[in-house]
Amino acid sequence: MLEVLRSNDPTVIAFASALLSGEDIEVFTMDVHMSALEGSIGILPRRLMVRRSDAFRARAVLRDNDLPVSE
Repeated sequence: MLEVLRSNDPTVIAFASALLSGEDIEVFTMDVHMSALEGSIGILPRRLMVRRSDAFRARAVLRDNDLPVSE
């Protein structure tokens, strides 16, 4: 799996997940439960992961919607 997006903003993560799911790209969100360790202050970013074979398409979808992309 490859990281395609990293953000502290839960709305960005939700929007990106919805976009990718709409394109039939399976998405896995990592570090969701880290807020329990950080005290829910939002300093640790969440990461969106996709299959290696879907990474190119996923990055293209995110760029087309003006979202930050992890290279």
